[in-house]
Parts: sequence; C-alpha cells; structure tokens
Amino acid sequence: MYLPLQDIEAAKLNENDPEHLRIHSLETFGTHDGPGIRMVVFVQGCQFRCLYCQNPDSLDVKGGTIVEIQELVKRAVRQKNYFGKEGGVTVSGGEPLLQRSKLSTFFRMLHEEGINTCLDSNGRLNTPDVHELLRHTDILLLDVKHINEEWHLKLTGQSNKTSLQLAAYRESTGKKMWLRYVLVPGWSDQEEYVEEWARYFADYKTVERVEIIPFHQLGMHKWELLNLEYPLKDTPTPSEEIKKKTFDIFSKYFNNVVLK
Repeated sequence: MYLPLQDIEAAKLNENDPEHLRIHSLETFGTHDGPGIRMVVFVQGCQFRCLYCQNPDSLDVKGGTIVEIQELVKRAVRQKNYFGKEGGVTVSGGEPLLQRSKLSTFFRMLHEEGINTCLDSNGRLNTPDVHELLRHTDILLLDVKHINEEWHLKLTGQSNKTSLQLAAYRESTGKKMWLRYVLVPGWSDQEEYVEEWARYFADYKTVERVEIIPFHQLGMHKWELLNLEYPLKDTPTPSEEIKKKTFDIFSKYFNNVVLK
C-alpha cells in the first residue's frame, strides 16, 4: 500500500540538512523489495536513464518531498510488529546512493530500534561514504542491468563499471547481497550475455539470492503523463520460453534463483 505524500509531514527546511531525506513515495507492507514485510521508502533522484524506468517522475533530483528522517523512523517503529523476524525497511528509488550520508543516519537509527535494513541500488557510486552506508545495510539489493558495458550504456545511459566495482566491494565485506536482473526482450535476454552475467558472479559467497524481474509495461502511463516518449512501448513482456531459458542459465550457477 502506497502512502500519499500529503500524509507525510514535509519539512520546511534546507534539503541539504543531514536530518532530512528527499523522497518520492512510501509503501507500507511491501513484499517485493527484500525479505518479509517491509516499509519501502522510495527516494527521489537518479542518474540512470533506464529505457524501462517504472517511475520516471522519480528521476529529477529536485522533485519529491523533503521529509524528516526521524519521522520515517517513527513510522517504521509503529509498523515494527508487522515486520516479524525477516521484515524491516528498504530504501529504493530513484537511486538511494545520491543521498548516501543521510541514509547512513537513517539506517543507524533503524538499527538502534532493532529494525532490519535493505538498500536497493543500481550501484552508480563506489566511494568511502557509500561504504559507510553499506556498513549499516543488512542486505544490499544490487541491480546489475547488463554485463556488457556497451549494452548497459544503451539500456541505462551509464557505464556498468561502478556497479560491478560495488558488487566486488560488498563481496569483500562478507555481508549479504541479492542480485537483481531485469529481463527485457531484445535488450537483456541475449543468451550469451545472460551466461556471462551468471559466470561473473558465480563464485561470490555473499549472494544469497538472484531475482529475475520480467519487463512489463505498467510504467508506460507515467511516461505519457510527463509527455515523454516511452522508448519500449512496442517491447513485449518476456515469453515463457525466454523466462525459462534465463532461469535455467542462472540456476546452473546459483542455488536460489527467483523468477518474480
């Protein structure tokens, strides 16, 4: 369930204040972004320009609403009984790493309340302050859009180098990581690259789960509302054959592959 932003107490302060986050939306009782039942905070701003972006209204770094971190912590504490043993809070986007220092504060406060933390990121940055945030991140949900840099550039407008570097850093810490792969016909379903992607991460010890996320057209109406041309309007959802082939390839290398 998404919580309307007008129901969140917006801060009337400078957005650079370390005690506040710029967010796009908030979801309660989320079940798709990490283990268990979760409160999902979607932050505002992203440097990727994924052709299949479901939330193009979250890209603008000046959009969204400025919210007090303490207010978000209070909401998470009120919901804590529903989280159970596995649930907690996930920060997604947009791209959370653009607000990495503030999120370190947020995650530290959540840990003080005994609440599990997940970070859903495209890995755009790999810096010491990102590493600090990862210290307070129980599970990193890392979206590696494509293993081939040329295709990654065409798909997202950005290189995949920092995403791969961040994956390697997370592996070096020994802390949990889930890998996510959006399966887009004609863009990320090439069998040779799916195989290469799987081989690249096959020896990682921290990868607990690999999620295959089939492309869909549910975000197209948002592009239309923003008067933007949706690049993949004629792209179909993956066929059962494509999904099975991708699942089978990943399953050769990983024990816990999930087709979403």
